[in-house]
Amino acid sequence: MRTLVLGGIRSGKSRWAEEIMAGDSAVRYVATGAPADADPAWTQRVAAHQGRRPNSWSTVETTDVASTLRDDPAIATLVDDLGGWLTAALDRRGWDGGSVTGDVDGLVSAVEGFTGPLALVSPEVGLTVVSATAAGRRFTDELGTLNQRLAQCCEQVVLVVAGLPVWVKPTKALS
Repeated sequence: MRTLVLGGIRSGKSRWAEEIMAGDSAVRYVATGAPADADPAWTQRVAAHQGRRPNSWSTVETTDVASTLRDDPAIATLVDDLGGWLTAALDRRGWDGGSVTGDVDGLVSAVEGFTGPLALVSPEVGLTVVSATAAGRRFTDELGTLNQRLAQCCEQVVLVVAGLPVWVKPTKALS
């Protein structure tokens, strides 16, 4: 089962994704965020996430999510979060017009080929003001496209609001 977990900042999307994966004893947690070396607030956020994970879960810190998913497509995996992944892709390709289409295609392909339980955490876009900067608008546009493509290949899509799931694409019952 592939689940796309969307939500705003501090909506509870990561915690909710962790809860749905808790039934699997061995989960690979793919953390895409930047190192927290110079930012005490970011360090606290990372520590809070780490503190919630069971000891049986492994952590992979990488922005090469597609390769990580392809390396072992059957192990229960939680990716948190795709906003960090996209930021790293834009940093590599260039914020002023560099294309991330190949990166997105690679990630979507890896998700489509994934056979184990998978939760993908991503910020939802379009619930706030339009950014005043070109980089902010580019990020929003690219993330919106990424989320739409992933929603098509995931069996479930949920929007987490105030810690509560709102089912956008519930699993269909088999007939």
